[in-house]
Amino acid sequence: MTTPRVIPVSAPPRVHHQLQAAPDGAVRVVHRGRHAVYVELGGRCVGVVAATATAVPCALRVTALELPFAGEVADVRAGVLHVDGVALVCGRFVDVAVPHLSAQLLGKGPLLAESRSLSQQLREYVHPRLDPAAVAELVGSGDGLTPYFDDVLCGWLAVHRAAGAATPDVDLAVRAHLGRTTLLSATLLQCAIDGEVLPEFAARVAAIGTTEEPGCAAALAAVGHTSGAGLLDGGRRALVDLFARTAAA
Repeated sequence: MTTPRVIPVSAPPRVHHQLQAAPDGAVRVVHRGRHAVYVELGGRCVGVVAATATAVPCALRVTALELPFAGEVADVRAGVLHVDGVALVCGRFVDVAVPHLSAQLLGKGPLLAESRSLSQQLREYVHPRLDPAAVAELVGSGDGLTPYFDDVLCGWLAVHRAAGAATPDVDLAVRAHLGRTTLLSATLLQCAIDGEVLPEFAARVAAIGTTEEPGCAAALAAVGHTSGAGLLDGGRRALVDLFARTAAA
């Protein structure tokens, strides 16, 4: 089978704009596999993921079940990423923004009252408070391309963005320690600060307070080896903090 020389992809807006602004030239391949290839672009990680891979918010997405190239070399030409000579041309944008959490849900409104599963989880959930001092111990802790506690931080940050709650001290601490983790994980932490998330995480947030909540939480927990579990953990930590803040107001 002949590999096509142009493949249409869907792109998060930020990734598309990043490519448009990038100078022409070779870029470093930092990870390659049958389902995902990642390159370094301007100090951040940009991925190309197949339909069977985790759709991280910093990646171009193709519809094939496997990537039709090995990911040996990559370069940017006129704002288009090329991998092994294949041009990945953006055909449409994909929304990676975390859904909005309403004030009613975060308060004592009927949605929270109806969410028995979440209410029970939060009552039973005990954790050390996440603050700037804790961040230095968390960034880079764990194994893999996205260490577990980086995923926890991503979930915590993204739920605060969903609630419209600023966390400037934690954001600053995360950025100050990005050099302690992998390039992909550092990029995903920056995405979370900006409220950009996986589709499974977005679905989980959108389902809070509904009957779809347990199923969406289970789907998120199943992502990757530990990534989904870490994101779910961080999201729950954030909800504890947000509900406590609302109750004290």
